[in-house]
Amino acid sequence: MHWSWLQPARLALVFVLLWVAYVLLWTPGPFSLRVLGLYPKKLGSRVVGWAATCSLPASWRAPLLSRFAGHYGINLAEAELSLADYPSLQALFTRRLKPGLRPQEAVVPGFVNSPVDGRIIASGRIEFGTAIQAKGLPYRISELLKHDPATARFEGGHFLTLYLSPKDYHRIHVPLQGQVSAVSHVEGELWPVNDASTNHVPRLYERNRRASWTALGTGPCEGLEVAAILVGATHVGGVVIAARWLGGRMLPRDGGMIVDLLSCAAGDDLGTFEFGSTVVLLIGGPKAADWSAVRSGGDVKMGQRLGAYR
Repeated sequence: MHWSWLQPARLALVFVLLWVAYVLLWTPGPFSLRVLGLYPKKLGSRVVGWAATCSLPASWRAPLLSRFAGHYGINLAEAELSLADYPSLQALFTRRLKPGLRPQEAVVPGFVNSPVDGRIIASGRIEFGTAIQAKGLPYRISELLKHDPATARFEGGHFLTLYLSPKDYHRIHVPLQGQVSAVSHVEGELWPVNDASTNHVPRLYERNRRASWTALGTGPCEGLEVAAILVGATHVGGVVIAARWLGGRMLPRDGGMIVDLLSCAAGDDLGTFEFGSTVVLLIGGPKAADWSAVRSGGDVKMGQRLGAYR
């Protein structure tokens, strides 16, 4: 009997082992991040997403969801519904809050309010078409807004990066008064968006799956243009733009759509994260040079002021 098939099989095995050794031993970054390089992130995210949407038996909901909420420190007192009324883990993650818990700060000229509960992990000026991810790692605005042909209008403006942890409220809201001009989706990778990744994975935000929402400021926000980019991550493949801005259309898997200048107000629904990740907020437009951030780091709640005209 001939076993000629063993030779190519052995060669394939040797190749795989060498590749694994290279990833684990010679690629930069923490060991945990190198191991993650071997993990099938998209497949794993689909499996976790499916499991999270599975309906739980009514008698299991309160004990299971309570344990999960306790592990991550979710503030259940703010949730709109009782635990027994959330049919799945995903329903808890995408929960609404009790009415009135996140009021918008008072209107001032050029106001931009936080679209999320989260932590500001980076902030600064957009210069030479780039923003800073972390520890000096730059990324390009033109790549972040892949389907936007005119990103130069954000030059000289400001960027803020807001990270959502598993404990945070996972809905995203409109940060200013304006008119929505475009939405898009980019099919990309699903690296985690945490301190290890932002410090070591180059161009993380422009590599990962993401959705974007763009609006022109009106009234007190006249002269500004804001883009909110919802960045996905491992097990956070779902970056969802609210149906209101799609006009009955389906957002392309990798493409953009013009929106017919639909009016928006601060606090309106913008989108949802299925689990948690990061929002990159870009502030541009003709009066971007007059805009100044009042928060450049730390925790922030949805509706709190991020900045305004000087």
